[in-house]
Amino acid sequence: QVQLVESGGGLVQAGGSLRLSCAASGRTLSSYYMGWFRQAPGKEREIVATIRWSDGTTYATDSVKGRFTISKDNAKNMVYLQMNSLKPEDTAVYYCAAQRLRFGASVYDYDYWGQGTQVIVSS
Repeated sequence: QVQLVESGGGLVQAGGSLRLSCAASGRTLSSYYMGWFRQAPGKEREIVATIRWSDGTTYATDSVKGRFTISKDNAKNMVYLQMNSLKPEDTAVYYCAAQRLRFGASVYDYDYWGQGTQVIVSS
């Protein structure tokens, strides 16, 4: 079992920045892929970015490339999502997720989920 707890959400003006944190516990994460997803009201949950714990290789969806950065801290078992140049369309609940198989963009690829943290970007 992997337990995931997100933090760092909040209300920010367009153009601002936030850093989301995901604290992971329960298993050694060296073989895991960690992902950040988001879900806006009335929309499906979608991938934002993923990172392979073993070597730090990352993937980000096109809509956030150049603005969002996923990273990790091995010593603290933390995953971060640095979000810059935020837009109102980034408003959503952001979820941290984990799985062991491969880089995945589908919610069905992930076995473990946090409870989510709300991000609201005002115009």
